[in-house]
Amino acid sequence: MTQLPKTTKIDTELNAGWLTIWFNSPENKNALSEVLTQDLIKVLNAVKQDYSVRGITLRGRSGVFCSGGDLKGFKASQSGGATKESFYKMNRGAGDMFDLVQSMPQVVIAFVEGAAIAGGLGLMCCADIIVVTETAKFALTETMIGIAPAQIAPIVVARTGLPIARRIMLTGARFSGADTPDYNLSDFVVKDATEFTKVEASIINGVMKCAPQAIGITKEILLSTPHLSREAQKDFAAERFATAIMSDEGREGIASFVEKRKPSWAAQ
Repeated sequence: MTQLPKTTKIDTELNAGWLTIWFNSPENKNALSEVLTQDLIKVLNAVKQDYSVRGITLRGRSGVFCSGGDLKGFKASQSGGATKESFYKMNRGAGDMFDLVQSMPQVVIAFVEGAAIAGGLGLMCCADIIVVTETAKFALTETMIGIAPAQIAPIVVARTGLPIARRIMLTGARFSGADTPDYNLSDFVVKDATEFTKVEASIINGVMKCAPQAIGITKEILLSTPHLSREAQKDFAAERFATAIMSDEGREGIASFVEKRKPSWAAQ
């Protein structure tokens, strides 16, 4: 079991193979400051190759998921002589962080209470499964303050489709959790955190029946093949299938089916 790193702006809880990451920066409503972002990267990198960690839940302390970019930090950088190059590097790094979240081999759940605004909404879209409360607030506000939803644009498009992404990015649309099914921005809508606990338990129960490395390989295929030619898709999928079926997991899974028993990862 991997030892989790010490962090400043996030809390971590590891329980029976499931890691909960709490954003904990109440002074800026869990904005994606440099410190919070680096904390998140450290924790995710620590568990990325640890298949004893079967899944991850992202959520926010103080009843807020994430308010997006750290605008006060942006202002201080603008006033402090920051250059275009420095903002380029910062934004490029944010793109790497979003990619890390969505490429994690574990199943990732985002639970949104309070609000997911701008980059917070983009971060939410990196998860495999999104659960929101009915009253949570959502908006992509970048264009309203003179900037662009740069790194999150393709991530949101992948979740919503281009027509919806255009509408919510170019109009500053605001909507609630109850509206998110219309935007394809949630998998479950719940009343509160208590109801989320029941939904999360059901998701975890399903995940625990699946082989952890097979989940990781499946996510690789889902995320990689849309960007390949059809021939390359077939080659990539065949290679990953061959790797899976010849692995210890693949051998155990086939044997358990033939022998009419549960596989080792689902035997608990």
